[in-house]
Amino acid sequence: MNSLKTVFLMTLLAVIMMAIGGTFGGRQGVYIMFLIAMGMNFFSYWFSDSIVLRMYHAEEVDSSHRLYQIVKDLAQRADLPMPKVYIISTEVPNAFATGRNPSHAAVAATTGILEMLDDEEIRGVLAHEMSHILHRDILISTIVACFASAISMIANIAQWAAIFGRGSDDDEGSNPIALIATIIIAPIAAALIQMSISRTREYMADEEGGRMIDDPLALARALGKIDNYAHYRVMPGATNATAHMCIINPFSGVSGGLVNLFSTHPPTEKRIQRLQDLDRKLHH
Repeated sequence: MNSLKTVFLMTLLAVIMMAIGGTFGGRQGVYIMFLIAMGMNFFSYWFSDSIVLRMYHAEEVDSSHRLYQIVKDLAQRADLPMPKVYIISTEVPNAFATGRNPSHAAVAATTGILEMLDDEEIRGVLAHEMSHILHRDILISTIVACFASAISMIANIAQWAAIFGRGSDDDEGSNPIALIATIIIAPIAAALIQMSISRTREYMADEEGGRMIDDPLALARALGKIDNYAHYRVMPGATNATAHMCIINPFSGVSGGLVNLFSTHPPTEKRIQRLQDLDRKLHH
């Protein structure tokens, strides 16, 4: 099912880019954006995880690291290949998983998680991320991050084009109304795609992670602590295009109509409530 979702998303995002190309350059713009989209599909499949890890300045750790040992234990529990493990040097607690499949996956967590959470809470966070690997969510979320970044960049170019105008009178070119539509619709389309993927998969990963460690409350406590911190500090390196990958939205402290409308995560309170309900089912 996730393979079909990946193909659908790659096709949909390519269509969005081709529509943008048509807005700017008519038929020629469509052809150019088609070629760019095909190149991005290839590049995002093979290399987008490396790009995301570089964006956060993540550094790989070896088997001597505490984080590595916890991930190793969880991989054995879930019968998954051992992913690469990365640490991000920031006191802001958060974590994410990336990669194209379970055999080529990576888990990254911040130094803030190691400092703020106890061992069981850290296990809960990492079990959540291992669940994303188990359910093959990681490829979808990583590809969406890559395309969302591209669409945001194109929207910024469109804004400058609207300000300074195009140096062409080609009849097949853009018109002001279409240009404004591109500026508005492209980022919204990217946000909607992120939101539609992220909210459901976060609930699923919470439940699977809670079951994996047989302690949903540990994950619930971790979510509460990370969310509370995120209301005061934004994670360095975080962008709107990659926010959906993190266990807690790194922009939780940013308030506003559009920010809330396109939130990539379910409310943390609801996630905690579901984990508490799961704990009662498992232990009562």
